Amino acid sequence: MIKTIRMADIAEKLGVSTVTVSKALSGKDGVSEPIREKIKSLADEMGYRYKISPKKNLKDTGNIGILIPSSFVEKSNSFYWDMYEHVVKRLANSGYFGILEMVSLEDEHQLNEPRILQNDKIDGLILIGQAENRYLQMLRKEKVPTIYLDFYNSASGNNCVISDGYYGMYAVTNYLISMGHRDIYFVGSIRSTSSICDRYFGYCRAMMEHQLPVTEEMKIPDRGEDGVLSINLPDKLPTAFVCNCDLTASQVANMLKDRGLRVPEDCSIAGFDNYLFPGLSTVELTTYAVDMEGMVRACVERLLRKIHNPNYEPTLKIISGHLIIRNSVLDLHTNPLLKP
Repeated sequence: MIKTIRMADIAEKLGVSTVTVSKALSGKDGVSEPIREKIKSLADEMGYRYKISPKKNLKDTGNIGILIPSSFVEKSNSFYWDMYEHVVKRLANSGYFGILEMVSLEDEHQLNEPRILQNDKIDGLILIGQAENRYLQMLRKEKVPTIYLDFYNSASGNNCVISDGYYGMYAVTNYLISMGHRDIYFVGSIRSTSSICDRYFGYCRAMMEHQLPVTEEMKIPDRGEDGVLSINLPDKLPTAFVCNCDLTASQVANMLKDRGLRVPEDCSIAGFDNYLFPGLSTVELTTYAVDMEGMVRACVERLLRKIHNPNYEPTLKIISGHLIIRNSVLDLHTNPLLKP
């Protein structure tokens, strides 16, 4: 017989009161955010079944809209498809149904209102992936609680949950430098998204701290305005490439292979996200693992809290990940022939 997990069980493990656990799980005030997240994380681990409190939202549809700009979704599997599935599961566990709508480039350019915002069909909205600023400003004028997932800029406001791109890429670049690399190029279209921009500046900070120059030729775009990957590697290669995502890193690895070069023996590569669909690359990439589950949990919690309490104003939430070291980076200290 499976034991039913009670609030008292969670309270006992954390050394807090049952009242504190109840407030944390119901989204009420009176609990600090670190304690709230710790309680909810343990509740998930122990298999606690959430009871949905009565909604204060007058519409009370039980539906949450999920928007994803089509330019961020590949033809089949992608990081954002995976994130969407995590969001839907988290919503279901909280008693809500997620409704997906793709946002085309035409919708963004012409400021077409999403269909899911029409006729009061949803209680709240989650936008996964960065849309154009004018489109974001249009969404902000709507009277529906909204959280933006995986990006942050002046047009989105503070209702955002993002990964730690800045310090994450700082950590990745520092690792490359610790392995003896000094000639390191960044691969990513810096103006495409706020997350790529953050990762670029994390790379710059690590280079700056070690008094290593960053020139224009060391910034290699990886996609066009339509979001499709397109990379042109220089004829003269650096000792290492640090890429804004693992998908880009896998493309770089394949391009080097086409030149008859080996990773990491002839050139090192590091990525970001720790997300790569099987079969895209034979290289085991050193990368920075994004805590997708943590991002989704924080996103859904903030949105439901906003739905139940209109006076609640979410703040920017940054979810840290961790460095994963694999075999795509060569230690130049032990390979003097390859030292720059």
